[in-house]
Amino acid sequence: MSEAINNREYRQQKMKEVIKELHEGKTVDEVREKFAEVIDGVSPKEISMMEVQLVKEGLPIEEIQNLCDVHAAVFKGSLDEIHHPEQVPGHPIYTFVQENRAFEKLIDESLASNLELFKEDDSKENIYKLLEDINLLWDIDKHYSRKENLIFPYLEKYGVTAPPKVMWGVDDEIRAKIKSVKLDLTNYSGNKDEIIDKINDATDQLKEMIYKEEKILFPMSLETLTEDEWILIYKESDEIGFALIVPENEWEYKRIKAEKEDSEEVIEEVFDEITDGRIKFENGSLTPEQLRGIFDILPGEVSFVDYNNKVRFFSKGEHRIFARTKAVIGREVENCHPPKSAHVVDKIVSDFKNGVKDSEDFWIDKGDMFILIRFFAVRNEKGEYLGTLEYVQNVAPIRKLEGEKRILSE
Repeated sequence: MSEAINNREYRQQKMKEVIKELHEGKTVDEVREKFAEVIDGVSPKEISMMEVQLVKEGLPIEEIQNLCDVHAAVFKGSLDEIHHPEQVPGHPIYTFVQENRAFEKLIDESLASNLELFKEDDSKENIYKLLEDINLLWDIDKHYSRKENLIFPYLEKYGVTAPPKVMWGVDDEIRAKIKSVKLDLTNYSGNKDEIIDKINDATDQLKEMIYKEEKILFPMSLETLTEDEWILIYKESDEIGFALIVPENEWEYKRIKAEKEDSEEVIEEVFDEITDGRIKFENGSLTPEQLRGIFDILPGEVSFVDYNNKVRFFSKGEHRIFARTKAVIGREVENCHPPKSAHVVDKIVSDFKNGVKDSEDFWIDKGDMFILIRFFAVRNEKGEYLGTLEYVQNVAPIRKLEGEKRILSE
């Protein structure tokens, strides 16, 4: 029997059986004994493989998401001793863990204290204190956004798709619960008990997500991603921002310091691996067909004039506002506008070249259309002028929008 238990395929099959039994209504206690037989040596990666297989067999992501907390309860005792997150200061995982400690402190100390005050007296002062804590708790959005937009794409690149989808769904549930509490406190109507229950529910689920991150997601990510990919995650984290803390150290990634003085070369190498045959940009890559398709479906018209004032490109949307033909390519931009407005175009381009302006807007009321015309100076990383981008769009439908739209159109 021990040989069978040590067999990876056998173990994964048994783990799937446990989850399916939970799905069919068995309790955690009823499956614990069966799970204990196969848990020895289980890794976060195997849990991931199991969930992927379940999805392939037809179990919807939503079903797995609903069972996510039950999974954690079953796995919790078994995963405590599995790989610990990276402990190097500045590493993205180290920063994630530090943020988790900050959220735990916020929940267990300030929020718990102010919640007790609110239970005793729902005065405006106590509501305000609680609202301050909830506003801080909303910082979790940045934590989740870094996880979802920086770690998940790399996991998916390696075929790890089910866990990110499940976790993202739970993240959104937590976000929604925090938003709901904030709205209730902002428009307080005496529903004290309901708010207390909502806060406890949201914080319990947030703490459970901390456990899932540190016992499943982070170890699995450290096993899967390369150092070059962690470097890219590290470099792009600032753009999204950090939650409750400021990273205490920069990450001194050793291999990159030893092998490359210019880390940008390494980043370029990583992009070379995943963008072969594509047009590469700083934030990704596109095939010529994809790029053409994007320009074709933009709701407005795009034109580009180069440094020498010659038209080099225009998009060909289905419903053009201003007529353009291929004959315009290579033409002087002032010759593409009516004589009465040519001097305006010359002035815009001159100001862009001289650094006087970076943009200029005009709008025209034309019957059923309200036309917005925008000009932008295009510059390189050194700030040197490359050309002018013109964007034209009928914004009349946008101006008519009111209220909110949160559901799909029929």
